[in-house]
Amino acid sequence: MSVSKVFPDAASALKGVVRDGITIMSGGFGLCGIPENLILALRDSGVKGLTVVSNNAGVDGFGLGILLKTRQIKKMISSYVGENQEFERQYLSGELELEFNPQGTLAERIRAGGAGIYGFYTRTGAGTLVAEGKESRVVNGDTYVLETGLVADISMVKAWKGDTEGNLIYRKTARNFNPMMATASSMTIAEVEELVEPGQLEPDQIHTPGIFVKRIVRGASYEKRIENRTVRKRTA
Repeated sequence: MSVSKVFPDAASALKGVVRDGITIMSGGFGLCGIPENLILALRDSGVKGLTVVSNNAGVDGFGLGILLKTRQIKKMISSYVGENQEFERQYLSGELELEFNPQGTLAERIRAGGAGIYGFYTRTGAGTLVAEGKESRVVNGDTYVLETGLVADISMVKAWKGDTEGNLIYRKTARNFNPMMATASSMTIAEVEELVEPGQLEPDQIHTPGIFVKRIVRGASYEKRIENRTVRKRTA
């Protein structure tokens, strides 16, 4: 007998799998493609001491920023840490640990973790603070730094469409870190804007096969905020 992957809401999708001290990957780039409903449910669960792998930590009062406000995050493994004053305050005061990664390195660490690759050598970060304490080697006169793959206890990803078997399609730039993170944990939970029956998604358009997704929920609502709105005057 097959077990349904579909859960009625974000809170129930997290029930029984979140606990204090775990590592969570959270998809998105800035505020684009973030699992808004799952982040809110994670806040309401009250779990703490979390290590969160994400390109950034949202903004003050939105996205992962709400988990910083409630002091539920112990450590961030991130690339971009701007736009968030609470992040800055907690880090500078020693309240928050930070493992800083160049953006491409972070993406490849997640991809490597999902592919079962222990680590890889990269020139990025060689000779900087990023390389301190890490193994390095010189190849053809260039120094390469060993970076290890990343895996998590839970991946929270956000997709545009999904079916009840967990197959996912992301839309445009919301694709960002989500597909890699979906492969790099033992429990991937997806929230989608549209949930359909199997066979209603074009097979060639599926970005994440359902085998990677353990639980799926249709998001109740989305704000889809713009992190920084920049405009210019029309020339004509």
